[in-house]
This record gives sequence, structure tokens and C-alpha cells, in this order.
Amino acid sequence: MLRRLREPAPPRPEQCGLCGRDLPPGHRHLVDVEERALACTCTACALLFQQQGAAGGRYRTVPDRYLADSDGAPDERVWSVLGVPVGTVFLLRNAVLDRLLAFYPGPAGATESEVDEEAWQRALGGNRLAAALEPDVEALLLRRTEGRVDCFLVPVDVCYELVGRLRRCWHGFDGGAEARSELDLFFGRLADRAAPLPTAVTA
Repeated sequence: MLRRLREPAPPRPEQCGLCGRDLPPGHRHLVDVEERALACTCTACALLFQQQGAAGGRYRTVPDRYLADSDGAPDERVWSVLGVPVGTVFLLRNAVLDRLLAFYPGPAGATESEVDEEAWQRALGGNRLAAALEPDVEALLLRRTEGRVDCFLVPVDVCYELVGRLRRCWHGFDGGAEARSELDLFFGRLADRAAPLPTAVTA
């Protein structure tokens, strides 16, 4: 007698890293600033840790703002001053380590490099997006293509989403055509979503 094949069980939804509640797609994230890690979170926990100093400042909710500054976009000098070896980089300030960090997406994930404060000031000291950046939870995401530089202030989890996407499609030394197409689509969506940087903006 033939056994009836079982249908695979549906995948369990992701759960909030703090309260254990099931999470919908598109949920929020927290940054554990001491462990330098992202945690999935429900809306209630995300709102709780938006309060300044909640949990002694260990957890911070990742904001959801996307900003662009068409009048003050950085130029290719950023690459030479910071010594960026690839065409796409995201930059953030780690408050616990008191360091500026650069991350380069690639086939093995994101390669981390410390940025000298003096070099940061020479490259981005007058940049309004860099001045608006919130430590730990936001990043500057930059891409250089044929003399053009795209730059957005984004939630830090968006940068790791890009890293994951590129890992899945990366081929060869420079990523290949599929990775370039993914970057085109990703930065196109950022351009559609990003709001203009207000005249007066604070981190």
C-alpha cells in the first residue's frame, strides 16, 4: 500500500527577538549596539526602543527615513580619500567603538574597514547627509558608476539587505552582469523612495 505523501509544513514566521511575537513581512529591526547585531522586532518593541536611553541605550530602533541631497552629492574624490577599493560602499559611525566604519559588499558578505577621522572630514566633512547621519542605525550608501556618484542616507538594515541580494547573484571578480543589474534596480528604488534633505535637519 502506497503511503500518502505529506505536504511540507508551511515555514514559521519570523519572531520578535525581544517578546517572541510572530512578525509580518517588512517588520522593523533593532540594533544591539554592544553586540553590533541586528534583531527583528515587532512594532510595539520598535516603538519602545525609539525612546532615548531605553534599555540603557543598548538597543536602538532602526529609523525608516530615506534621504537624498541632489545639491550636495559627494564626488568621486570620496573613493580616493577614503581608499575605497570597490564601486559600492556604505559608511556608518559606531558610537560604542567611537569609530567610523566602511563596508564593502561582495561575494562573502560585507568587508569592514575602519575610516580615519581626518580622511572622513576631508571626504565628507561638508556633506549634509553625513552630518545628519544617526550613529549605529543609519548609513550613507554610495555607488560610483562611470563618473556618477549616487548617495543616500538609509536605515542600516537596508544596507545588509543589499549585501544579501548581491551574495546570491555575485559571479566572478566584480559581480558580473547580474550583480550590476541588481544594483541598478536597488538604487533605482532608493531614488524613488528617498525624500529631499530638508534645509534644516538634525540627526
